[in-house]
Amino acid sequence: MSNDWKPRTTLVHGGARRSQYGEMAEGIYLTQGFVYPDAETAERRFLDSGDDEFIYARYGNPTVRVFEERIAALEGAEDAFATASGMAAVNGALFSMLKAGDHIVSARALFGSCLYIVETLLPRFGVEVTFVDGTDLAQWRNAVREDTKLVFFESMSNPVLEVIDVAAVAAIAHAKGAQVVIDNVFATPIFMQSLALGADVVIYSATKHIDGQGRCLGGVVLGTEAYIRKTLEPYLKHTGGALSPFNAWVLANGLQTLDLRVRAQAEGAARLADALAAHPAVTRVLYPGRADHPQHAVSARQMDTGGTMIAIAVSGGQAAAFKALNALGICLISTNLGDARTILTHPSTTTHQRLTEAQREALGITPGTLRISVGLEDPADLIADLGQALDAAAG
Repeated sequence: MSNDWKPRTTLVHGGARRSQYGEMAEGIYLTQGFVYPDAETAERRFLDSGDDEFIYARYGNPTVRVFEERIAALEGAEDAFATASGMAAVNGALFSMLKAGDHIVSARALFGSCLYIVETLLPRFGVEVTFVDGTDLAQWRNAVREDTKLVFFESMSNPVLEVIDVAAVAAIAHAKGAQVVIDNVFATPIFMQSLALGADVVIYSATKHIDGQGRCLGGVVLGTEAYIRKTLEPYLKHTGGALSPFNAWVLANGLQTLDLRVRAQAEGAARLADALAAHPAVTRVLYPGRADHPQHAVSARQMDTGGTMIAIAVSGGQAAAFKALNALGICLISTNLGDARTILTHPSTTTHQRLTEAQREALGITPGTLRISVGLEDPADLIADLGQALDAAAG
């Protein structure tokens, strides 16, 4: 594999492993364990496995390794470790790095399950957590201490699309010796190269854009080889967050079309956001590609598009939002995102329902907020469908 390949070429050919049969599509190695030719080989492999040697599926698998190497090449990372889900990746990345007495700083705007790990689980095990407004660099400067172990944030927050200045926060963290851990799922590895901006560890829920068709769960953590193999791998292989070989095969093949898919989705999202902004039932549109987004300038520096996600506020609160959802003809109601199909979510009653009303209000999640994951449908059809649904909500 060449370091000079462009992303699309890397996504098609990166990490490929072929058996003696020369198969075109990567093989699926559905096996829990591996056979050794002799006892001495078994002993040696447990002491120090080679690059293409495997012990047990919880530790690694040839099909899983294809996925890991392909996305690592795309991200520009030294190594990667795949997990059973995006949340297994978040849990593994954070817990593998932390111990009782450590201090971290986290952006306040997080996906509900990420917030549960940071707000509830980490303090339960003795980790001190300071929350900040991720878009306020002064708060980061005031919160990061000499003893801060890491900072954690979503590069683009779920669901209201706050965009954090990765390079600036990384500079603040690194000046104090803290590591930078980023959940980059909304921005995708196509639109944002987080490691180049200063991140040390990057997390993806591969369930989202990487699969892209709502078929399976998966996650991945990327970073230096030393971090992946010496810190993360021991934690994950002993706690059991392994990715299924079949899911790895799906995800590795999903990567082949990732660039094409997300660019088409982002193009549709930009057109849809402009159309929604003109609808009288919509009081606010949040799309990083629009000049009226609060962090548009930051987004433009970090990404070459506005991404595939939109958040809107519907006049009339939850009742009107529900009317709009129930009037959809093409778009679907679900809590996934990054799919080929356009999906709408009502965060305050689903993904963020565990939060108090005050917490949701602080994050900008109102009863009328809808999160839109734009798919691959013709933008004209999406504009028409959302338009008639919002007409019904206003009626």
